[in-house]
Amino acid sequence: MRKKLSNQGLQGGGHSSRPHVFTQPYPKRGSRGFAIRKIMLLEFSQYLENYLWMNYSPEVSSKAYLMSICCMVNEKFRENVPAWETFKKKPDHFPFFFKCILKAALAETDGEFSLHEQTVLLLFLDHCFNSLEVDLIRSQVQQLISLPMWMGLQPARLELELKKTPKLRKFWNLIKKNDEKMDPEAREQAYQERRFLSQLIQKFISVLKSVPLSEPVTMDKVHYCERFIELMIDLEALLPTRRWFNTILDDSHLLVHCYLSNLVHREEDGHLFSQLLDMLKFYTGFEINDQTGNALTENEMTTIHYDRITSLQRAAFAHFPELYDFALSNVAEVDTRESLIKFFGPLSSNTLHQVASYLCLLPTLPKTEDTTFDKEFLLELLVSRHERRISQIQQLNQMPLYPTEKIIWDENIVPTEYYSGEGCLALPKLNLQFLTLHDYLLRNFNLFRLESTYEIRQDIEDSVSRMKPWQSEYGGVVFGGWARMAQPIVAFTVVEVAKPNIGENWPTRVRADVTINLNVRDHIKDEWEGLRKHDVCFLITVRPTKPYGTKFDRRRPFIEQVGLVYVRGCEIQGMLDDKGRVIEDGPEPRPNLRGESRTFRVFLDPNQYQQDMTNTIQNGAEDVYETFNIIMRRKPKENNFKAVLETIRNLMNTDCVVPDWLHDIILGYGDPSSAHYSKMPNQISTLDFNDTFLSIEHLKTSFPGHNVKVTVDDPALQIPPFRITFPVRSGKGKKRKDADGEDEDTEEAKTLIVEPHVIPNRGPYPYNQPKRNTIQFTHTQIEAIRAGMQPGLTMVVGPPGTGKTDVAVQIISNIYHNFPEQRTLIVTHSNQALNQLFEKIMALDIDERHLLRLGHGEEELETEKDFSRYGRVNYVLARRIELLEEVKRLQKSLGVPGDASYTCETAGYFFLYQVMSRWEEYISKVKNKSNTLPDVTEVSTFFPFHEYFANAPQPIFKGRSYEEDMEIAEGCFRHIKKIFTQLEEFRASELLRSGLDRSKYLLVKEAKIIAMTCTHAALKRHDLVKLGFKYDNILMEEAAQILEIETFIPLLLQNPQDGFSRLKRWIMIGDHHQLPPVIKNMAFQKYSNMEQSLFTRFVRVGVPTVDLDAQGRARASLCNLYNWRYKNLGNLPHVQLLPEFSTANAGLLYDFQLINVEDFQGVGESEPNPYFYQNLGEAEYVVALFMYMCLLGYPADKISILTTYNGQKHLIRDIINRRCGSNPLIGRPNKVTTVDRFQGQQNDYILLSLVRTRAVGHLRDVRRLVVAMSRARLGLYIFARVSLFQNCFELTPAFSQLTARPLHLHIIPTEPFPTSRKNGERPSHEVQIIKNMPQMANFVYNMYMHLIQTTHHYHQTLLQLPPAMVEEGEEIQSQETELETEEEAMPVQADVPSLTDAGSSQEASASQTETTPSQTETTPDQTGAGSNPETLSPPSESTATMVGPEAAAAEADTPQDTTSAAEETK
Repeated sequence: MRKKLSNQGLQGGGHSSRPHVFTQPYPKRGSRGFAIRKIMLLEFSQYLENYLWMNYSPEVSSKAYLMSICCMVNEKFRENVPAWETFKKKPDHFPFFFKCILKAALAETDGEFSLHEQTVLLLFLDHCFNSLEVDLIRSQVQQLISLPMWMGLQPARLELELKKTPKLRKFWNLIKKNDEKMDPEAREQAYQERRFLSQLIQKFISVLKSVPLSEPVTMDKVHYCERFIELMIDLEALLPTRRWFNTILDDSHLLVHCYLSNLVHREEDGHLFSQLLDMLKFYTGFEINDQTGNALTENEMTTIHYDRITSLQRAAFAHFPELYDFALSNVAEVDTRESLIKFFGPLSSNTLHQVASYLCLLPTLPKTEDTTFDKEFLLELLVSRHERRISQIQQLNQMPLYPTEKIIWDENIVPTEYYSGEGCLALPKLNLQFLTLHDYLLRNFNLFRLESTYEIRQDIEDSVSRMKPWQSEYGGVVFGGWARMAQPIVAFTVVEVAKPNIGENWPTRVRADVTINLNVRDHIKDEWEGLRKHDVCFLITVRPTKPYGTKFDRRRPFIEQVGLVYVRGCEIQGMLDDKGRVIEDGPEPRPNLRGESRTFRVFLDPNQYQQDMTNTIQNGAEDVYETFNIIMRRKPKENNFKAVLETIRNLMNTDCVVPDWLHDIILGYGDPSSAHYSKMPNQISTLDFNDTFLSIEHLKTSFPGHNVKVTVDDPALQIPPFRITFPVRSGKGKKRKDADGEDEDTEEAKTLIVEPHVIPNRGPYPYNQPKRNTIQFTHTQIEAIRAGMQPGLTMVVGPPGTGKTDVAVQIISNIYHNFPEQRTLIVTHSNQALNQLFEKIMALDIDERHLLRLGHGEEELETEKDFSRYGRVNYVLARRIELLEEVKRLQKSLGVPGDASYTCETAGYFFLYQVMSRWEEYISKVKNKSNTLPDVTEVSTFFPFHEYFANAPQPIFKGRSYEEDMEIAEGCFRHIKKIFTQLEEFRASELLRSGLDRSKYLLVKEAKIIAMTCTHAALKRHDLVKLGFKYDNILMEEAAQILEIETFIPLLLQNPQDGFSRLKRWIMIGDHHQLPPVIKNMAFQKYSNMEQSLFTRFVRVGVPTVDLDAQGRARASLCNLYNWRYKNLGNLPHVQLLPEFSTANAGLLYDFQLINVEDFQGVGESEPNPYFYQNLGEAEYVVALFMYMCLLGYPADKISILTTYNGQKHLIRDIINRRCGSNPLIGRPNKVTTVDRFQGQQNDYILLSLVRTRAVGHLRDVRRLVVAMSRARLGLYIFARVSLFQNCFELTPAFSQLTARPLHLHIIPTEPFPTSRKNGERPSHEVQIIKNMPQMANFVYNMYMHLIQTTHHYHQTLLQLPPAMVEEGEEIQSQETELETEEEAMPVQADVPSLTDAGSSQEASASQTETTPSQTETTPDQTGAGSNPETLSPPSESTATMVGPEAAAAEADTPQDTTSAAEETK
């Protein structure tokens, strides 16, 4: 394909004449739109890189050439692939190209460029303004948005602005001087660039004014206007572009023109334009000082508003007698829209113009002339500028948190999953920079809210359509179906509307009772009765118009089919008992209620209730709360959106105190490396690395290029642990350089002083010995550990298999030992990662009483110990009893009467008066008083605790030297002292009686290492802050998989101290080259860039990272498939040395192979439902190879089957159910799942199906490719349509290696597992080449039959042996019968359904949805499996049924994983 296109493009001979292809991406003038499929094809074929830009020069530049390049760049942004790389490689002609774009954007629309083409140019410019991190782009864009652009202001306004900021006048004068020195041509060019945005605004206004009010309008005009407003929003929402541009925008009165335009009043065409306009209005008045970039407080905004009004009043008083009443009124009386219109409405147009010109808003009106502006425009200009605004925070606090039907089905705000990326949307974007923390939180708040809304819409559509609401013959509603997650409402009453708080106009709370009838299966009834406090439900009103029995069609609009009218959210308070009281959650068992009627008390949203009631009273609308007839619940895991939104809203209502060293980096400004430890003022020079190093040689290799000085010369004493003193260089004052340009103190800067030290003896028992690290860290891992121990921001990029978790655990351990008084918070994306961390922390020298795990994931910890809050309370109570028993034993050994071990308090007195006195007396006897050295025997003779330590390994004292024995004696005393120290810490648990109080005490005081998931942090922030939770350090694992906002919230889980955050360290460990956070809606993912994690943004901004560079997971050959994506990723030595890596994969010629799969029975990929992709040929081939490997002897649990689509996952599972079932000779793979779900996991052998045969699909995202290639340790076998994937440019580095090997599967059937053959050696057995899937399936079938027969024959022979040799006869017999039954189960020929059945058409899947309750309860094992599970027959003319998405839906109720359709379309 690529060759064909490039030949087509190059006809006409390169530079000399204009090539033919340039007119391909878009049609001739007069026709509509661009050929989007053609653009996709050309972009995929690398048309931009291999032809357009390579051959671009000013001589060949033409309109078609410009448009082609812009189309290709826009398409790259739409596809989310890097767009500027090719320009960076050949930057020479970019300035000329950019100037041509600017000129074309301003061209007359009836000239060479049509409006549609100029819309493409606007989009290209928008991408440029949003790519300021690219030096090449920034150098061109800066000229458009710097201070000289104020040339576009009218002179009076310019003078006013320069007067406001005197410093700017100096700069302005300097600019003028520089302009005078320019030659006329360059000056003219500079003036054009400076005035570009002003002229673009004027051009837009003229287009906008040409839109009629009611006559037909071309959509080109509407799209141009929408894209223009999008560009304006993006310019306003970035501080570098906003700083000078906001004044230009204000001076152009663009907003006033827009709000008065006809387009706003066109309901259908102008809907999106109006929404974009509201966003632009919000950003133009944003609470920020444009020049300094500082956020403005509520008071400062009020002052600005008062200054504007008073300056208007002064002008009115001095020059306009007719406005005296206005001038003498107080501000609060005149600053509303109504009062301003009352005062200014009666004035003539000329007078209004004079008022505006006096305020420098318009040019001065000559006395003899009339104004050219409409009165409506002049009035709106003055009113909109001076009316009182509701503060942003006030607006936010009045916003309902639950979405309603108006938002849920608004395509401009919550687009469907089929969003193509072509149009623009009224959504905020997350790019590199934000205006203020408020702006940062607000954008995330809105996007998080809308992403949740999208998921809620899917749930509502699913549940309500399953209930099949139809119109009854009497006009009411009848439900023809049922849904697990929804029930018809029997009764609904509002029971309480509490009074508003002072200063608010909405009630403090609104409660209602919802009654439902739970005539359902017991387990579903239990789910409904198990609704807990704070669970969110939705109340829905449907008024269907369709008669009973009408079939539901998923392809048609949902609302009109079911007659949905209202949706309102509510929060469960609890279920009511027989007496109408709320049943509280608690340890007591819940009462058994009779009958099937259940009533729930719910909280309604007070803001929403107030809005609805106002609408009912003022507009006579119906009362929404009397109409509900369905209540819907959601899965608890997906239902935490309200709590997260409340957390963000609470953050915006408090002073967000982010540490000073982080503030600018989070907003994306300043020096990105300013928070690196080398630039922090509080850098620590000496650090104890504890057990990080295994030897002095390990230490020396860990600091290449450094001079290591050890404080002791004796090699025998140079053993770990080590303290290292680093040369500290302040980041502020740079060292001067000498004449050679070298630092004067290079030698000093490279010298490390290493001091070995001995850990004090902890006692005579074996368990007193500290646990040690056993990992030999690489030098980059050591750099990551060192950075993590220092204050500041540490970012560690950890490619697959590079020991990210080990580094994290060592950092935690080292901080724990170096700063025992500090507390560390661990945050991860998943419970699984948190559990892996915890299991490794427990293997290090960290006292488990200081560990605490919050959230629900602790159940999955593979340990008997419980690290949850209550688990820790129980541990403390049990440990207290153990220690008091020890005190009792000590008391007995010392012969002290009384009950010292009764409580922690009595034990403390016992230690003080009995133990300490004896120890001090002992020390006075054995310490040398004169110059003579005491006798060694005295240490043992006078030791007072011999009897207590009688159960320790004997003898306690070695008697070799005084120092050694004295250290042992002190170790014994440390052991005793630690008992009493711990008891003193546990004393609080005696005083606090309830488990809740004890757990709070543990969280706030006792625990030093607290772990939770990012979701738990977002949900529980309010509670943690209220408790007074404190921490000094944060470590985040899987940071590149966490949503931006969920990464930010953990920074603010504590109240500031004296206005400052006590946070000292922030360590983020992740890999931005692997998959980002999961965003289900394509629009939020692509258009709003919501999938960008904070980690990825920091990397893009240029924050320094430590890149781990040695992997120990996979064979070196497998690592080569993905190491090109990383900086210098190599292999650890064991990858070459260990036998498992050097041995070949038995029965397979290669350790990795790409196997080409052609159409099976004329079908490649199929799509039974939208985005539910399946490929039958690949699925059968994958399962056949899995069975072959198992028959050779591979353990089934060492093989995982991955695929890139959910549909294929379900199909493969179904085929495994049919082909393998519970066959003991084969077994089941470890996992069958999607690549996305398998991130962070690994297995020895991976079989991967890429599914697609028509388009590459979402594997084009290189991050998904990296994950797919890096899951295997020893073998990777990929099934795909090679011709499709090898043509994809982004995948070339991996696929060029894959296609270098044969594309047919090479197997060695006679080689058993395990083999002694070395990897890469020619096998001694015969190699067989498999050409296609049917051949492989037949081969496996024959192999299985042969195995059965030979095993059978072998057992027959054994049975004929002499009696003395047959001791295991019974066992053999039982095995034989088992094999016989298996053989009977094997069909002679294939008896599986044919491909015609396997189509899984839309009808089949639609009918599946309408199953009875009993049918929907199928388990994954049952889905689609209709024949004997041992059916191993080859799919010659037939194969397994494709399983439709409804089976997936049934499966979603089981613990198996599911991936959304939108995720598959990435």
